[in-house]
Amino acid sequence: MSASKSAGPSPESIARAARQRLAAEEGVRAIADVERQGVELRKNMARLRELREAKEAADAAIAATLPPPAPKKRARKPSR
Repeated sequence: MSASKSAGPSPESIARAARQRLAAEEGVRAIADVERQGVELRKNMARLRELREAKEAADAAIAATLPPPAPKKRARKPSR
């Protein structure tokens, strides 16, 4: 008894091929989504860095124009 192969693909192999194709398409979409999120994240980080550097420069300019703070007087300990 020899087993003969059928001429066409079996329904299981067709379903498996369809699942593999869908998984590959979803993988491509997922990778594209991760890359897009990475680009957005880097843009936001650059924007926030520029804001922080501008604020630090403004604070430094203000601090340079103010006189230094006077030293604080030490409080005496109450005598008994």
